[in-house]
Amino acid sequence: MSRRWQASAQTNGKPHPRWHLPTAGRHAEQHHNERIGWLRAAVLGANDGIVSTASLALGVAAAGAEHRTILLSCASGLIAGAMSMAAGEFVSVHSQQDTENADLARERAELQHDPGGEQRELAGLYVARGLAPGLADQVAAQLMAHDALGAHARDELGLDATARARPTQAALASAASFTVGAALPMAVAAAAAPAQLIFWVSLASLVFLAGLGTLSAWAGGARVWGGIGRVTFWGAAAMAVTAGVGACLGVVA
Repeated sequence: MSRRWQASAQTNGKPHPRWHLPTAGRHAEQHHNERIGWLRAAVLGANDGIVSTASLALGVAAAGAEHRTILLSCASGLIAGAMSMAAGEFVSVHSQQDTENADLARERAELQHDPGGEQRELAGLYVARGLAPGLADQVAAQLMAHDALGAHARDELGLDATARARPTQAALASAASFTVGAALPMAVAAAAAPAQLIFWVSLASLVFLAGLGTLSAWAGGARVWGGIGRVTFWGAAAMAVTAGVGACLGVVA
């Protein structure tokens, strides 16, 4: 900060009132969409871990398998599912990142080739949003002078830095959350008596899913009961179908 600015910012040795205005550097407000990069992958992984492992345990148990076989199936499903979730998230999110990078590269080339036309295009977007043409031109000029590519990425392409694709983050979050989710019904299956395994795994898994729905709704700022209802309903449906198929196969065998 220059001495001239320091002098103008003080009055009788006290900070000027302008210092009390919020600045971008001290802006501490957080929004729920800042969590979307990892929240989606984490919720998907945990939900898939609980539902798939519980369904696998119920299906194998309904088919009449031994307790050891049920636990071995759950362990295999946990390892395979975690690796699959990580690989799937990395590939899909990396494809999104490639698309974003391609759009940014094209925008960067257009800015180098025709900066005036890009400024008029940006001003046109602001006019469409309600600004007066003169003000829109001023805003576009100032934003492009500050960060031309960032302005076009945000306002023309709709790319927000807080929601940009992060393949590695998504893969790790998905694999870790799947492992935690899958370990819950697997632990119940290991502790339950074989004759009561179906009951306890079903009940515990629904409780786990309700807890996941509550946590994800809280983290995302959504209605808690709506999150609980979605997660538990579809989880219960998946477990019921798998158990029914397992029971039918057990009868046939």
